[in-house]
Amino acid sequence: MARREVTRRPLAKHATVVAGIGVDLCEIDRIERALVASHGKRFRERVFTEGEQAYCEARRRSRFESYAARFAAKEAVMKVLGTGWGRGVGWRDVEVVREPGAAPALRLHGQAAAIARRLGMVHWLLTITHGRTTAIAWVLAERGPVSGAGQPPAARRAAAAAGATRSRPRVRR
Repeated sequence: MARREVTRRPLAKHATVVAGIGVDLCEIDRIERALVASHGKRFRERVFTEGEQAYCEARRRSRFESYAARFAAKEAVMKVLGTGWGRGVGWRDVEVVREPGAAPALRLHGQAAAIARRLGMVHWLLTITHGRTTAIAWVLAERGPVSGAGQPPAARRAAAAAGATRSRPRVRR
C-alpha cells in the first residue's frame, strides 16, 4: 500500500475565530399579542428600531412573523454577548437590517457594540426563518485577527478613537 503524505496548509496569518454562537426561538403569537395590546405601541418603540418597524410594517400580513424573527435575533445576539437583556444591553442596541436583495444582517449600537468591541467580535453572521407558529434566529460572532495586546486591529483603532488608554478591560474585584 502506497503511503500518502498529507500536507497541511498553515493557518492564514489573519485567521478568524468563532467567538460565540447564539440561537433563539420565538412564538409568533406571543409577539402578535404584545403588538396589538393596549401597550403595543410602547412595546414596538422600546424593542424595535425605526428601520425594523418600517420593514416589518411593510410586510403587511406577515409582519408579526418578521417582528418575531427580529426579536429572536436580538435575544440570540444577547446570548452571544453573554449579557441577556437585563445587563445593560437595550433591545434597540441590536438591529436587524436588510438591504434589498441581500440577506438580513446585524448592526450593533450603544452598549452591545461596546461589549462586542471589548470581546474582539468583529464579524457577525445571522440567519432567521419562521414557520406558521415560531420564528428562529441563529447568530455567529467571529473574532478578527489578533495582535498586540490581544485586541483585533479594528478594536484597537475604535478604542484609540474613543480615547481609551487601557488595552484590556477593567476587572471589578
